[in-house]
Amino acid sequence: MALLLSHDLDVQKTICLSLVNLLVKNKVCRESVIEMGVLVPMLELFQSCDVAAQCHSCACVTVLASSELKREALLVDGVRPLLALAKSYSSGVQRNATWALLHLTQSGCSTRIMCQAGAIPVLVPLLQSSDSEVQFYSCSALCNIAAFQEHHSKLLSIGVAIQEQLMELDCVLPLKVLMKSSSPEPALSLLSVLSAHPPNNVRPVTGCKAVLESQCLSGLLEALQSPAQSDETLLHVTSYLNQLMTSDVLKSSVSAEITSDQVWRLVELSGQRNPQLSYNSVAIISKLEMTDENVLLLKPHHSSVLDRLILFLREEDVKFHHLAMVAIANLNKDEEFLLLLGKSEIKEQLKKVLGQRTHQL
Repeated sequence: MALLLSHDLDVQKTICLSLVNLLVKNKVCRESVIEMGVLVPMLELFQSCDVAAQCHSCACVTVLASSELKREALLVDGVRPLLALAKSYSSGVQRNATWALLHLTQSGCSTRIMCQAGAIPVLVPLLQSSDSEVQFYSCSALCNIAAFQEHHSKLLSIGVAIQEQLMELDCVLPLKVLMKSSSPEPALSLLSVLSAHPPNNVRPVTGCKAVLESQCLSGLLEALQSPAQSDETLLHVTSYLNQLMTSDVLKSSVSAEITSDQVWRLVELSGQRNPQLSYNSVAIISKLEMTDENVLLLKPHHSSVLDRLILFLREEDVKFHHLAMVAIANLNKDEEFLLLLGKSEIKEQLKKVLGQRTHQL
C-alpha cells in the first residue's frame, strides 16, 4: 500500500501489476484489499496519461469488481472513470474497462447506477470494436442491462427505456456479425431482448423492424445449419428464434425465409437427447405459417415429426404435452399430415393424456 502511494509512476505501475497477479492467483483477499483503501489510488491512476498505468490499474479494479461483497464500493466513484476508460484508444485499457463494467451489471442497483451514469451510449459503439473480447464484454453487459427484471415495475420501466435507447443508437446491425463469432450467445441474448414488445405495446414493431432491416433473422436461420455450432450454441439459437417468433411480424418473416435445409435441421434437432433443444425445435415448427411453400417443405418429414410428437405426449412434463397439441393443430392444416395422423397411434396417446389431465382437474 505504501509503494502504491509512491510519487514514482514506474513504482506504482509495477505495484499495480503485482497486485493483479496476487489477486488473480488468490494469494490475497479481495475484500481485504478494498478495505485497505486501494481503490482510491487505483482510480487516481485511471487519470494518468500513461497507458500502461491505466491498463494495470484498470485490470486491478476489474478483478476487485468481481467481488460481490464489495462491488458497491466501486460504484460510488468508479463507474464514470471506467466509462471514460472504455472510450480509450488503447485496446488493452478498453478491454479491462469493459470487463470491469460487465462485472458491475450483476445486480439491479449497480445496473441502475450505470445507466444513470451514461453506460449505454458508451457500450453500444463497442459492439463494433475490432477486439473480440471488447465485443463480448460490452455485448454481455448490454444484455444484462436490458434483461434485468429483479426490481419489478420500476426496473421494468427502466428496461423499456434501455430498449428504446439501444434501438435509437442502431446497435442491432453489429449483432449479425457477432452471431458468427466463436462466442455468439451474448449477441443472441441481446437480440432476443431487443425484439421483445414493450408491455404497453406503445411501440410494438420497433424491435422487429430493426431485426428485419439488419438481416439478423437470416443470420439466426443460417446458424441452424452451421456444422461448427456446439449443442450449447444451438440451444441458444433455437431458444431465441422461438422467442422471436412470438411476434407475428417475425413469424411471417421466418415462414417466408426458411429453406428446406433449415426445416430438415429443425426436424433433426427435434430428435436430440437434449430435451430443451428438442422442445425448442418443435416449438419453431409449431409456429411456422402453413403456406403452400412450407407445406411442401414439411411433407418429407411428416413421419419423423409424428414420431417426435408421440414421444412428447409420453413425457411427464405437461409443457411437452401442450406443445405437441399445438404442433398437431398447426400441421393439421396439411391434408396429407391429417391422413397420416389418422393412421398413427398418436390419437390413442392424445386420449390418454387428455384423460389424465381431466382426472387431475
